[in-house]
Amino acid sequence: MASALSRVLAVLRTAAVAAALSLPAAFAAGPAPAQDTAVQAVQDMAAQQDGAKQAVLAQDQDGGGADNPAAGTPGPANRLFVQALQLIRQADNTYDVAEEGRLLKEADKLFNDIVTKYPDSPLAVQLVTNQFVGDFDFYEFRSRIRALVCNDQLNSLCFLHRIGEMLPPVETPINAARWDWLSLAVAYQQLGDTGRAKEIMAPFVSAVRRGGVADSSGQDLFVARALSLMGQTPLALDITRQINDCSTRIYNLADIAKAAAWRGDSGLTNALADETKSYASSHNCAWELGLVAQTLLRAGKEAQARTLFLNTVETQFSKFKETRGDCCPPELAVAAADIGEPKLALGLLSTVQDENPWTIPAVLGRLAKRGEAGMAVAYAEQVADIDTRGEAFAELVEAAMKRGEPAVANDLMNRLNKLTDEAAGRRPGLLAQRAKAEKVFYNDDRWRRTFQLAINAAEKASNFVRRDIGAPLLAALVRIETGLPMLD
Repeated sequence: MASALSRVLAVLRTAAVAAALSLPAAFAAGPAPAQDTAVQAVQDMAAQQDGAKQAVLAQDQDGGGADNPAAGTPGPANRLFVQALQLIRQADNTYDVAEEGRLLKEADKLFNDIVTKYPDSPLAVQLVTNQFVGDFDFYEFRSRIRALVCNDQLNSLCFLHRIGEMLPPVETPINAARWDWLSLAVAYQQLGDTGRAKEIMAPFVSAVRRGGVADSSGQDLFVARALSLMGQTPLALDITRQINDCSTRIYNLADIAKAAAWRGDSGLTNALADETKSYASSHNCAWELGLVAQTLLRAGKEAQARTLFLNTVETQFSKFKETRGDCCPPELAVAAADIGEPKLALGLLSTVQDENPWTIPAVLGRLAKRGEAGMAVAYAEQVADIDTRGEAFAELVEAAMKRGEPAVANDLMNRLNKLTDEAAGRRPGLLAQRAKAEKVFYNDDRWRRTFQLAINAAEKASNFVRRDIGAPLLAALVRIETGLPMLD
């Protein structure tokens, strides 16, 4: 609910606009004697809206759909607009949350009717382009409509709305990677609000088609990867196959194959694994071979994956000994865990984790699922970064539950709870990981309270934290609701 001051201002503003639009011109033109201060104030407010009223009356005679332009009779678009403002006024005057939501949704339907039934009217143009009508701010109204999902504050759509409010705005024209906003689109898609997902995603897709978000290497800045998670495989592949940069091309193909595997499309998964391997071979993509090995494994081609992995490891270590440059790509550590080489996986992890901390929970979770929980827990306990250690514990809780080891999972939950208690509610990412673990461990809705605390902590945090926390929160929420991770 809005503050009392906001409610009063909204009532006064809505009443003024409605009065300016619905009262006869003669009444507004002739000032009444100032017998009462309150009456005079209302008349002054109405007089301030005279310009908006005259504009709407002019619209009646110029595309507003007037029934009788010569007589100044309001047209249908304007009548719908006034009715919508009256509904908003009623919503502002009620303290019943359900009634407020019903009235605002009815007003929103009337605005949509103006756009769909009278698209040639000036009012429709103003609404579509988020212009003010008098002092009525349609963009603010639409934000208020979206916020209605928070009438139930523990609803996942409310979580999405609050996270979206924290994200830094997208700069136009779009020319930079915004995985936070793309993650938001994916999350809305996964939680069933496909309309909102398309609304967020469309400008990014348009920018890719114009070539507006491609850098010198041809990167599409995550757009194809997000599309693959939203089930838009043909479009994702069309974008990907126009990219000639090894890293982006193979990352995209691997992630599209991953999404296909999650949907149970084994045919596409298999075809994309072959395409990924073929592209890497024909374009000498050496640094990305760990991804290729993972993709082959996902398609059930274990022999090919193992051969490629071992050859790649040997080549990378030979180069490292000769040049003393970067040892290994981070994806190679993940592939080692997938293939079942725990000592090699942890050895590779120790060399890449500082620059790529996401590899820690990814590798440790995979090792634990293969029965190497003791080794993984011992490694996790030595991780210095608290948030990363918490994410690793959450992955280990899930692995223990999937292996039917509730006692191990309970011990890990205690370790994770201790971390969050020591942080005293000041680490939103850590709280989100606790919520993720609670969902797996308890399999009920108690995680919602914890996730709400995570968002509360993020909203109170510094601008620096708020800028970066959106994508991790969204990844945790999608994992909780679908059981599937956002992309690495």
